[in-house]
Amino acid sequence: MIIRIVKMTFEKEKVNDFLELFDSSKLLIRNFEGCTHLQLLNDIDSPNIYFTYSYWQSINDLENYRNSELFKSVWSRTKILFSAKAEAWSVEQKIILN
Repeated sequence: MIIRIVKMTFEKEKVNDFLELFDSSKLLIRNFEGCTHLQLLNDIDSPNIYFTYSYWQSINDLENYRNSELFKSVWSRTKILFSAKAEAWSVEQKIILN
């Protein structure tokens, strides 16, 4: 399983635009092949910083999403609302044995 974390910093006056966009897109993303979880997190100290936290069955599933028309459409409407460049991480959970 791949966990994808994306940090996005928005212009303060554009946060509501993003929230509306996310709300209208979340089910499409959650139902994209290979996505098993999607949530939106908000920084406690900076109300204009949001994180998406998603689980993908494989790196191929994530890449298929990132190359899809859905992603291109959502991302093109999201990135114009930023006040700083987005940051993203793709990570795997590692099992730690005691």
